[in-house]
Amino acid sequence: MTCQHCGGETLAVPVSEELRQYLPGTDPGVTVCRTCLAIEPTDDPPAAVPDLTTLDESIPADNGAAVPLVLLVGLLDSLALHRGEITALLERVEREGTDPLLVVDRLADSYGSEAHVDLGRRRHQLEQLL
Repeated sequence: MTCQHCGGETLAVPVSEELRQYLPGTDPGVTVCRTCLAIEPTDDPPAAVPDLTTLDESIPADNGAAVPLVLLVGLLDSLALHRGEITALLERVEREGTDPLLVVDRLADSYGSEAHVDLGRRRHQLEQLL
């Protein structure tokens, strides 16, 4: 499947029932673009979470932090619309022992202008939410 934003290759990720509440719609998974990190709902995710560190080495290997982090980054295109979900995902990633702001910084360095949103600018806005 290709990304609707940039045409890049995507990675399908199942989203647990408890995390679906943070996503629009009711699909059981998302696709994450390997080029721009945009997410799109999918109704056909794999049964198991793939290795999300293939997107970037700064993404934690632990799925308890990695999946909410990927969802968080995917929702950053509309901070105003997804403020509650983003705040909840930030807190969840922190509870899992990962510094989400540090990861966003590293993703901003890795993806630069290829990211679907200006991660450097969003990082500052995220800091204000925390």
